[in-house]
Amino acid sequence: MEGADIARQLPAGAVHQGLALKIDEPEMLSVHDLGTPAQGLLVMLDQITDPQNIGAIFRSAAAFGAKGVILQDRHAPALTGVLAKTAVGAVDKIAHARVVNLSRALEELADLGWRAVGLAGEAEGTLDQVLDDRPTVLVLGSEGEGVRRLVAEHCDVMGKIAMPGGFESLNVSAAAAVALYEASKVRA
Repeated sequence: MEGADIARQLPAGAVHQGLALKIDEPEMLSVHDLGTPAQGLLVMLDQITDPQNIGAIFRSAAAFGAKGVILQDRHAPALTGVLAKTAVGAVDKIAHARVVNLSRALEELADLGWRAVGLAGEAEGTLDQVLDDRPTVLVLGSEGEGVRRLVAEHCDVMGKIAMPGGFESLNVSAAAAVALYEASKVRA
Protein backbone atom coordinates (compact mmCIF):
# COMPACT_ATOMS: atom_id res chain seq x y z
CA MET A 1 0.00 0.00 0.00
CA GLU A 2 1.30 3.46 -0.88
CA GLY A 3 1.62 6.33 1.64
CA ALA A 4 -1.41 8.15 0.22
CA ASP A 5 -3.54 4.99 0.55
CA ILE A 6 -2.52 4.65 4.20
CA ALA A 7 -3.25 8.33 4.88
CA ARG A 8 -6.82 7.92 3.55
CA GLN A 9 -7.47 5.18 6.10
CA LEU A 10 -6.20 7.21 9.07
CA PRO A 11 -7.86 10.11 10.91
CA ALA A 12 -7.27 13.55 9.39
CA GLY A 13 -3.88 14.94 10.34
CA ALA A 14 -2.45 11.58 11.46
CA VAL A 15 1.27 11.34 10.82
CA HIS A 16 2.75 8.10 9.51
CA GLN A 17 5.91 6.96 7.82
CA GLY A 18 4.35 4.53 5.38
CA LEU A 19 3.15 2.16 8.08
CA ALA A 20 -0.03 1.95 10.13
CA LEU A 21 -1.17 -0.74 12.55
CA LYS A 22 -4.59 -1.27 14.07
CA ILE A 23 -4.33 -2.72 17.54
CA ASP A 24 -6.65 -3.07 20.52
CA GLU A 25 -6.38 -0.68 23.45
CA PRO A 26 -4.23 -2.17 26.23
CA GLU A 27 -6.09 -4.33 28.73
CA MET A 28 -7.56 -2.53 31.72
CA LEU A 29 -7.28 -3.78 35.27
CA SER A 30 -9.70 -3.20 38.12
CA VAL A 31 -8.61 -0.83 40.90
CA HIS A 32 -8.44 -3.85 43.20
CA ASP A 33 -6.11 -5.73 40.85
CA LEU A 34 -3.97 -2.65 40.24
CA GLY A 35 -3.73 -1.94 43.98
CA THR A 36 -2.95 -5.50 45.12
CA PRO A 37 -0.50 -5.88 46.69
CA ALA A 38 -0.20 -2.41 48.19
CA GLN A 39 3.33 -1.45 47.24
CA GLY A 40 5.01 1.18 45.14
CA LEU A 41 3.39 4.14 43.46
CA LEU A 42 0.17 4.66 41.51
CA VAL A 43 -0.81 7.80 39.59
CA MET A 44 -4.43 9.00 39.53
CA LEU A 45 -5.58 11.60 36.98
CA ASP A 46 -8.52 13.81 37.98
CA GLN A 47 -10.24 15.18 34.85
CA ILE A 48 -7.08 15.52 32.78
CA THR A 49 -8.39 15.34 29.23
CA ASP A 50 -5.52 16.42 26.96
CA PRO A 51 -4.20 13.26 25.28
CA GLN A 52 -0.69 14.70 24.96
CA ASN A 53 -0.53 15.44 28.70
CA ILE A 54 -1.82 11.97 29.56
CA GLY A 55 0.65 10.36 27.15
CA ALA A 56 3.51 12.32 28.70
CA ILE A 57 2.34 11.30 32.20
CA PHE A 58 2.31 7.63 31.14
CA ARG A 59 5.86 8.08 29.84
CA SER A 60 7.03 9.67 33.10
CA ALA A 61 5.22 6.99 35.13
CA ALA A 62 7.13 4.32 33.21
CA ALA A 63 10.43 6.19 33.56
CA PHE A 64 10.10 6.53 37.34
CA GLY A 65 8.78 3.04 38.02
CA ALA A 66 5.12 3.68 38.83
CA LYS A 67 2.98 0.57 39.17
CA GLY A 68 0.02 1.97 37.24
CA VAL A 69 -2.20 4.86 36.21
CA ILE A 70 -5.85 5.36 37.16
CA LEU A 71 -8.03 7.32 34.73
CA GLN A 72 -11.66 8.38 34.81
CA ASP A 73 -14.12 6.52 32.64
CA ARG A 74 -15.79 9.54 31.08
CA HIS A 75 -13.25 12.34 31.30
CA ALA A 76 -10.19 10.77 29.71
CA PRO A 77 -9.39 9.87 26.11
CA ALA A 78 -8.72 6.33 24.88
CA LEU A 79 -5.12 5.15 25.00
CA THR A 80 -4.72 5.44 21.25
CA GLY A 81 -3.59 7.94 18.62
CA VAL A 82 -1.86 11.09 19.85
CA LEU A 83 -1.88 9.84 23.45
CA ALA A 84 -0.10 6.60 22.53
CA LYS A 85 2.36 8.44 20.28
CA THR A 86 3.22 10.91 23.06
CA ALA A 87 3.64 8.04 25.53
CA VAL A 88 6.25 6.45 23.21
CA GLY A 89 5.31 2.88 24.15
CA ALA A 90 4.54 3.50 27.84
CA VAL A 91 0.83 2.63 27.45
CA ASP A 92 1.98 -0.94 26.78
CA LYS A 93 4.36 -0.95 29.76
CA ILE A 94 2.24 0.65 32.50
CA ALA A 95 -0.90 -1.02 33.83
CA HIS A 96 -3.99 1.13 34.00
CA ALA A 97 -7.52 1.17 35.38
CA ARG A 98 -10.54 3.26 34.46
CA VAL A 99 -13.04 4.17 37.15
CA VAL A 100 -16.35 5.99 37.30
CA ASN A 101 -15.72 7.62 40.67
CA LEU A 102 -12.21 8.63 41.77
CA SER A 103 -13.27 9.21 45.39
CA ARG A 104 -14.61 5.66 45.68
CA ALA A 105 -11.44 4.35 44.04
CA LEU A 106 -9.37 6.19 46.67
CA GLU A 107 -11.53 4.64 49.41
CA GLU A 108 -10.97 1.17 47.94
CA LEU A 109 -7.23 1.78 47.67
CA ALA A 110 -7.11 3.07 51.27
CA ASP A 111 -8.74 -0.19 52.39
CA LEU A 112 -5.96 -2.04 50.54
CA GLY A 113 -3.27 -0.05 52.37
CA TRP A 114 -2.59 2.87 50.02
CA ARG A 115 -1.97 6.47 51.08
CA ALA A 116 -3.21 9.26 48.76
CA VAL A 117 -1.08 12.36 48.18
CA GLY A 118 -2.76 15.09 46.12
CA LEU A 119 -0.79 17.70 44.22
CA ALA A 120 -1.91 21.30 44.80
CA GLY A 121 -0.05 24.57 44.45
CA GLU A 122 -1.77 25.95 47.55
CA ALA A 123 -0.74 23.04 49.80
CA GLU A 124 1.25 23.87 52.91
CA GLY A 125 3.89 21.15 52.66
CA THR A 126 6.18 20.42 49.74
CA LEU A 127 6.33 16.96 48.19
CA ASP A 128 9.67 16.21 49.83
CA GLN A 129 7.97 16.88 53.18
CA VAL A 130 4.80 14.84 52.61
CA LEU A 131 6.05 11.85 50.60
CA ASP A 132 7.38 8.74 52.32
CA ASP A 133 8.06 5.14 51.36
CA ARG A 134 4.51 3.88 52.04
CA PRO A 135 2.38 2.69 49.10
CA THR A 136 1.25 5.98 47.55
CA VAL A 137 -1.37 7.14 45.09
CA LEU A 138 -0.17 10.41 43.57
CA VAL A 139 -3.30 12.38 42.61
CA LEU A 140 -2.95 14.98 39.84
CA GLY A 141 -5.70 17.38 38.79
CA SER A 142 -6.55 19.23 35.62
CA GLU A 143 -4.64 22.35 34.75
CA GLY A 144 -7.61 24.65 35.19
CA GLU A 145 -9.24 23.39 38.38
CA GLY A 146 -6.59 21.14 39.88
CA VAL A 147 -7.71 18.25 42.07
CA ARG A 148 -11.46 18.60 42.64
CA ARG A 149 -12.71 19.23 46.19
CA LEU A 150 -14.27 15.80 46.83
CA VAL A 151 -11.23 13.98 45.45
CA ALA A 152 -8.94 16.19 47.56
CA GLU A 153 -11.01 15.35 50.65
CA HIS A 154 -10.17 11.67 50.03
CA CYS A 155 -6.44 12.42 49.95
CA ASP A 156 -4.48 11.83 53.14
CA VAL A 157 -2.35 14.88 52.50
CA MET A 158 -1.80 17.54 49.83
CA GLY A 159 1.65 18.55 48.69
CA LYS A 160 3.14 21.11 46.36
CA ILE A 161 6.21 21.26 44.21
CA ALA A 162 8.83 23.59 45.65
CA MET A 163 9.45 26.25 43.02
CA PRO A 164 12.21 28.57 44.19
CA GLY A 165 12.17 30.40 40.83
CA GLY A 166 8.95 32.14 41.84
CA PHE A 167 6.80 30.84 39.00
CA GLU A 168 3.53 29.61 40.45
CA SER A 169 2.56 26.65 38.25
CA LEU A 170 3.67 24.01 35.76
CA ASN A 171 1.96 22.15 32.95
CA VAL A 172 0.34 19.04 34.46
CA SER A 173 2.62 16.64 32.61
CA ALA A 174 5.71 18.56 33.76
CA ALA A 175 4.34 18.63 37.32
CA ALA A 176 3.73 14.87 37.10
CA ALA A 177 7.34 14.26 36.05
CA VAL A 178 8.67 16.34 38.96
CA ALA A 179 6.29 14.66 41.44
CA LEU A 180 7.19 11.17 40.17
CA TYR A 181 10.88 12.01 40.50
CA GLU A 182 10.34 13.21 44.09
CA ALA A 183 8.41 10.02 44.89
CA SER A 184 11.13 7.85 43.35
CA LYS A 185 13.77 9.47 45.59
CA VAL A 186 12.05 8.30 48.79
CA ARG A 187 11.78 4.76 47.39
CA ALA A 188 15.44 4.48 46.36
